[in-house]
Amino acid sequence: MTIYDISEKAGVSIATVSRVLNGSSNVSEKTKKKVLDVINQYEYTPNAFARGLGLNTMKTIGIMCADSSDLYLAKAIYYIEQKLRTNGYDSILCCTGYDLENKKKSMNLLITKKVDGIILVGSNFIYEKESDNKYIADAATQVPLMLLNAAMDAPNVYSVVSDDYTSMYDATMDMIGKGIKDILYFYNSTSYSGKKKLAGYRAAMEEKGLLKSGNLLQFYQGSHEDIPSMTKHLKKLHAKGVRFNGLIAADDTLALASVKYAKEMNLRIPEDLSIIGYNNSLLVNCCDPELTSIDNKLETLCQHLITGLMGVLSGNEMPKRTIFSGELVKRGTTL
Repeated sequence: MTIYDISEKAGVSIATVSRVLNGSSNVSEKTKKKVLDVINQYEYTPNAFARGLGLNTMKTIGIMCADSSDLYLAKAIYYIEQKLRTNGYDSILCCTGYDLENKKKSMNLLITKKVDGIILVGSNFIYEKESDNKYIADAATQVPLMLLNAAMDAPNVYSVVSDDYTSMYDATMDMIGKGIKDILYFYNSTSYSGKKKLAGYRAAMEEKGLLKSGNLLQFYQGSHEDIPSMTKHLKKLHAKGVRFNGLIAADDTLALASVKYAKEMNLRIPEDLSIIGYNNSLLVNCCDPELTSIDNKLETLCQHLITGLMGVLSGNEMPKRTIFSGELVKRGTTL
């Protein structure tokens, strides 16, 4: 018996059950009786979720990320931990890697540690196959689950996402508007977020009838830290006769490698090759000219995620999904 089971059997929301467990006066006597009747009938004992409502709370939140060496994920973890601390919560971090079984093990570990909630940082935790997401839905019957830049429709799962599709569509259209037609898309992820970015690029290119060659879609499979290898990938593409005067990268590391490629090929930036990155990370200042990049408002996402989590733990009704728009920040690598 979980808090979700109680809400289902009583015909009320999870937040309403939370209010009853928390002794809130903002519940009618009739509704309160319905919930208490179910609790008494099934001899329910408040679990880890109820601790988050102030009943013997551990004041601890579990955080899961695939790879804390990734610049985007590392920055997100920093923001999240800072904002949790401001709200009086500690955290336990699990770096899971990308294997599904390890993610399941980390999730179970955090549940056994009796955390008050769990935050999944990044979009690599959501799979296309619904059965592969069952570990998230199961955990959400015990504690609230918060997803950063990924979305899943399940009870007690809340999402805060950046509109990667529109951001990438708008950036591609901006480059096309400058007269650049041969725009290569350089990416390294097929995660939830990665697919949204790719779809945005494709939509813009297809709308203008410019996606005439599959060679303009370049997937890099190597390490996200190996910039020389990324540069080599583009050089091999050039050696095959593939030409492009615009490049949009799925993250700033790939974009930085593209700047390196242009320098080594004696291409002028942005006259011969315009480049746009993604995430607006510290890397934008690490090249000459400085990198144009899409700011996905990471700190804002993290702030709203923690605000949402605190609201859920207080028994309030919170939005299941909150979406923020990105912004193209123009610098020297674009016209």
